[in-house]
Amino acid sequence: MSGADPARAELDARILAWMGETEARDDEARFEELALELFSHQFARCPPFARFCRARGATPINVASWREVPAVPTGAFKEMALRSFPAERECHVFRTSGTSMRRRGELHLDTLELYKASLLPSFERHLLPDVGEGERMRIAILAPSPQEAPDSSLSHMFGVVLERRGDRESGFLVGGDQLQAGRLLEGLERAAAGGVAVLVCGTALALVHLLEGMESEGRRIALPEGSRAMETGGSKGRSRELRRDELYQRIESALGLPPDRVVNQYGMTELGSQFYDSVLRFPGTPRRKLGPPWTRVRIIDPETGKEPPYGEIGVVTILDLANTGSVLAVRSADLGRAVEDGFQVLGREPGAEARGCSIAADEMLRERAPSEPRESGNGRLP
Repeated sequence: MSGADPARAELDARILAWMGETEARDDEARFEELALELFSHQFARCPPFARFCRARGATPINVASWREVPAVPTGAFKEMALRSFPAERECHVFRTSGTSMRRRGELHLDTLELYKASLLPSFERHLLPDVGEGERMRIAILAPSPQEAPDSSLSHMFGVVLERRGDRESGFLVGGDQLQAGRLLEGLERAAAGGVAVLVCGTALALVHLLEGMESEGRRIALPEGSRAMETGGSKGRSRELRRDELYQRIESALGLPPDRVVNQYGMTELGSQFYDSVLRFPGTPRRKLGPPWTRVRIIDPETGKEPPYGEIGVVTILDLANTGSVLAVRSADLGRAVEDGFQVLGREPGAEARGCSIAADEMLRERAPSEPRESGNGRLP
């Protein structure tokens, strides 16, 4: 759908070509060129982003490196529609989790092509590095389907993965906000009896519900060799927070999967690409988050706005070339540090989202011309 804008279509084509390479490799010069072109394109077509950048003295004239592109806090996605395309070309919206009583962040899209092209290579590289190309696997998804949760980027991702790599007995095992525990356990026991390796995917909370149910029944299943799990999201139990190491110990006890067979996915609704733990792709090396070559991660000192010395803690900031229809640089509310060729996530920055959201929203609206229409929180004119 981005073809209505020739410049955007040409950018999309070059980024898609990178994503489609059999062995997509890191290429700093390539990333730099595409990032600066995309920044210039979005600066010209997304007025709130342009105002945000000007408030920081950053324009396509003086930004000489991708490291100088201002990163928009995730909270700003709750305040306005950050589109770099005409609103009438919108085809899909992903929303952050939340209730109807709470404003949710939104990623507005005029095409799903880049999202799909980015997610598959990363998923396969980090979750299926030992599975043959095109080979299908038993995949149990502890999340609602895209039909049930059309605005969930996670459900959309799982839908693409199931279509491409899931076998006939793979499927979604959450319906009507309820984990279909009986069906799930029957499927896992059938796979264990038949020696079929399984990939169990879901939010940490969904896994906690599964584990608590199994533990209450004294039930254990030893999944076959080659099985693995992927978890994403918060790790809260019914009454207290559950540390990730404790979650992994309980997964090992209930399903027979050791911690080095459990991969955490780090992603945000506001991004088109995802990051994964390195444990399956590079066994025996330190656990860290790795992403595709069309992304860059910076750890930023929230006080100075600059990168701290290697290994010190800062805020995780991501540049993602898959975000052609939105803004390419996003500042998370997560603390992290650089580790080897990746990074670790260490928790949330207290008050970061609310503070960053407020400042960004003020700057994005401050210089609005009198004739420029203002969008409401849902992206529509009031």
